[in-house]
Formats: sequence, structure tokens, C-alpha cells
Amino acid sequence: MDNEYIVKTVVHAGSEMINFVPGTKVIFHFRTTKCDSDKTVIDDSRTMGNPMELILGKKFKLEVWEAIVQKMASNEVARFKVHKSLVTTYPFVSKTLREAGKPQSQKRSRHCCGVTLQNEGIGYADLDELIKYPQDLEFTIELVKVVLPNEYEKESWQMTENEKLESIPHLKEKGNALFREKKHDSASEIYAKAIGILEQLTLAEKPNDDEWLALNRMKIPLLLNYAQCKLLNKEYYSVIEHCTTVLKTEPDNVKALYRRGKAYIGAWDEKNAIGDLRKAAEIDPSLRNTVEKELQAFAAAVKEKDSVQKEKLSKMFK
Repeated sequence: MDNEYIVKTVVHAGSEMINFVPGTKVIFHFRTTKCDSDKTVIDDSRTMGNPMELILGKKFKLEVWEAIVQKMASNEVARFKVHKSLVTTYPFVSKTLREAGKPQSQKRSRHCCGVTLQNEGIGYADLDELIKYPQDLEFTIELVKVVLPNEYEKESWQMTENEKLESIPHLKEKGNALFREKKHDSASEIYAKAIGILEQLTLAEKPNDDEWLALNRMKIPLLLNYAQCKLLNKEYYSVIEHCTTVLKTEPDNVKALYRRGKAYIGAWDEKNAIGDLRKAAEIDPSLRNTVEKELQAFAAAVKEKDSVQKEKLSKMFK
């Protein structure tokens, strides 16, 4: 591998070589630095919160990563200095990784026009610099896990109906474990998978028959857990959507009312926030003090927002 384009340096030797085949899942931590005297850090997967996952043969946008991980042994740590011609797509990959799981409102502007890219960039100064002035990069890769295709968990399309049903409690517990670790994005993905499986199963049943109702009841705690993950990520409209689905079946579900009320606060919808939170407190009196504090704080925030808006308008017409 050592040549003018990729130079490998082993930092920590691995235990054994791996027979990589197409479809293999490779999980690894990475640290991207410039090849300057300061070794300026661009990205670090550990600070991002999750390791990187690649499925070999899926034509990932940064092809060099597929190449270098296949030259590593299990549990190996290595540095790869890569020529600038092989990392021209890195800024766009980096942007995607930095914004994974964030609501649309927190994502930087996206451009596809070459002229606009040169003039305005993609919203990150360090990545814009790499686009304008391509340079060699160094990747420190720590191979965490390699999962061969025959070792994957079955995907839902590979399961029988009984297997799908039996997978729901396991997926729920897996999601709960990730939630306890505060890995809210990963937890929401697991809850979404379980919800999707249940929705597939309900399609085979007649609406409101006993079997259909049983599956729908199984879906409710998953929808609530999913909504809680989205609430913590400030994805308010997603919370509103999924809590509304729960309330269509259970109009007095306190968790759904409370979480939707909190989401309405995040969306600056005062009328609906008050309606949901007050109803939740009526059903569960133990929430009264919490709800009143929430609504008082929201009223103060609305008043401050209105005041700022009026001040801006007054300055416009001076």
C-alpha cells in the first residue's frame, strides 16, 4: 500500500488478518488531520459520538476508506497519509457526518452548483478551505468490529411473520439500552425499525379486528419512546406527528399529551401547548406543578420574543 498516494504507519498491531468480502460491515473510529506541522484536527468520530460504519461494495462517497480498512487486521490502529487527489469528496462526507441526526433547522446550507460552492461554500470554514485548496489528509483508523455478511441480524424482509413479532421485544430493549446510554439517534433508529415491522404486520390484518388492535397496542410504547428521542433532539414536528398517532388511539395518554405539549412549546404554538399540557395535568394531577412552571416559562419566552420583534419593527420604520 505504501506509495506516493497512500502511506500506512501501524500504530498498534492487530490480532489477525480478515478475509473481507463484499457486503462486510466495517465499524471503526477515525481521526482526520491535516498534514501540517500542527496536525490540525478536522474531525474525530469519538467527539461526534459514534464510530463510522461502512458496508463494503456499496460505493461509499469516499472510496479510499473502503480501500484502507481492508488492509487492516482486527483491532489494529493505523495512520494513513492520503494524497489530495483521493480525498476531494471528504468535505462533503464530513458535512454529512457532522449533521447526522440533526433537525433540518440546524443543518448548514446545501449547494450543488459549482460556482455557488466556490463563492459560498458548504457552511463550514474548515471544509470550505479543503474544497478551495485541496491538500493531503491523514486518517488515524481504529478498527473496532468487522461483521461478515452471514453474521448480520436478519433484516425484516428475511423474517417470517412469527420472527418479526418475536423481534419486537428485543428491539425495544435494545432501543431502551441505547436510550439509557444517551445515544438518542441510535435508539430512535431501533424504535423506528420496530415500528416499521409492526406496520408491515398490521397490513395483513383487517383494521380494528382483535389481531390488528393487539399489534397497534404494541406500537404505542415504541411511538412514545421514539417521540421522546426526537424531543431531546429538538425535532418538534416529528414529536407532534408521532404523539398525535398515539392520541388517535388513546386520547387520554398522558405521556403523548405531555410530550406533544412540550413539542408545541418548541414550535412556538402557544394555544396547542397550553391545551395539551393542561389536559395532561388534569388526567395526572401530579404533573400540575411541573406543567404550570413549563407554561409560565413559555409565557415569559413568548413575551420576550414579541418584545424583540416589536423593537426590530420599530427600528425598521424609524
